[in-house]
Amino acid sequence: MPGRGAREKQQENVLLAAQQAAADGKIHAVTITDNPGGRPAIMASSLGQEIVQLGIEPLVHFTCKDKNRNQIESELYALNRSGIRNLLVMTGDYPMEGFLGRPKPVFDLDPIHILELINSMNQGMKAVTPQGTTNYQPADFFAGSVVSPFKALEAELLGQYYKLKKKINHHSSFIVTQLGFDARKFHEVLQYIRMLDPDIPVVGNVYILPYGAGRMMNANQLPGSVVTDKLLAELDQERTAPDKGERARLLRAAKMYAFMKGMGFDGVHIGGQNIKYEQIRFIIDTGEELSADWRKLIPEFDYPQPNGFYYFQPDMQTGLNTMTPVKREGLKPELPVSNNYRLMRGLHHLFFTPGRNLFPLMSKYYHRKKDPRRYRLEHLAKVLGNGCKDCGDCALLDLAYLCPMSQCPKNQRNGPCGGSYEGWCEVYPGEKKCIWTQAYAYLKAYLEEGKLEEAYLPPVNWALSQTSAWYNYFNGCDHSGLGKPEKK
Repeated sequence: MPGRGAREKQQENVLLAAQQAAADGKIHAVTITDNPGGRPAIMASSLGQEIVQLGIEPLVHFTCKDKNRNQIESELYALNRSGIRNLLVMTGDYPMEGFLGRPKPVFDLDPIHILELINSMNQGMKAVTPQGTTNYQPADFFAGSVVSPFKALEAELLGQYYKLKKKINHHSSFIVTQLGFDARKFHEVLQYIRMLDPDIPVVGNVYILPYGAGRMMNANQLPGSVVTDKLLAELDQERTAPDKGERARLLRAAKMYAFMKGMGFDGVHIGGQNIKYEQIRFIIDTGEELSADWRKLIPEFDYPQPNGFYYFQPDMQTGLNTMTPVKREGLKPELPVSNNYRLMRGLHHLFFTPGRNLFPLMSKYYHRKKDPRRYRLEHLAKVLGNGCKDCGDCALLDLAYLCPMSQCPKNQRNGPCGGSYEGWCEVYPGEKKCIWTQAYAYLKAYLEEGKLEEAYLPPVNWALSQTSAWYNYFNGCDHSGLGKPEKK
């Protein structure tokens, strides 16, 4: 975590750790966070350039929260020119504080869009310029993404896995798990990824967990990271030891290293606060020794969330999973279907389903209509029902009539971020449900939740902002491409 400032002790500690790792040879890369916790810090890409010179690869976290798509593309060019190849693409923490108050979140692209952009650059991107179409030199990025299997609800977990599938389909080159301590969940996500792509590298997350960080994770103050009450009680007991629990937490991390190696993970990401390099060496060396009998360690990592959902049925002999998925058909949706969803579903089937009901009439009307900015009735209806912000590139048809631009603080158009907890939005826990959790529950009530797995939404075209989404839909101007004039 490079921290705030340019020449502070924290930045020097990052470079010192990189030097030690490079000299030892046991570490393949040094990972650098991008404004963790939504707080300002030196750019990860900047320190990455210095780390390259030390003889070890940086793995730069590349988030979506602070930059629009032009700035993202510009930074990628700079990284490519600097020889930084390895990127971990993620949504990023919601911005929380900055100069004179909270900054404006951006979230112009989501991780799937960025993976798509990076792949285009690796292929030698074509772009239209004032001089015509230009072909740019291919980049050489190796970009991965993250997934969080540590979710309590079926709707949350399947949202994560559906989005994971889209990441892999959009050229994610490797996967890193979110932070957790449930061995069965680590086994689950590895099995699920192997079903999607047996060859993609998977890296497990090992965190050196002290009581203070555990207490914050248990209280959901570090979104996406899960520490159960049982684990927190163990940490509380361990800190009474003369070394304040240091050996216990290092040994726990080494055991996680061991069982991940035994399960077949391709590597581990080792992290923690104020850790020393000799502690990392202890985890690696001890983990290697323990990995031969890794199955004996599984009972020590039995940390299920209360009534937590697992994708696969349990293996009673190993404490892990079978290859048989849980039968989800018999499980009721975890949230009730709202009256607004029922109303919107009926109206959209009536007016916006091609070839049915009143669609031909609407199509004719909007093909005669010449001014896409005259949309008072549409504006009123969608503001009352959906909090519409008139982006003009409507996603209601794709997301169970829930708007990712007005109802999701991170504007996620292709799946949930990793920060939801027990169905609650990361930014408004206890106040507002994650719209992706709602969408899954609503669609499941109609046996249509699989739509979320297949749907891909491009980023909003802001040239359509403050215009009629109905006009854009029926004239084929938005992302749907469905609203074409009917042939006579």
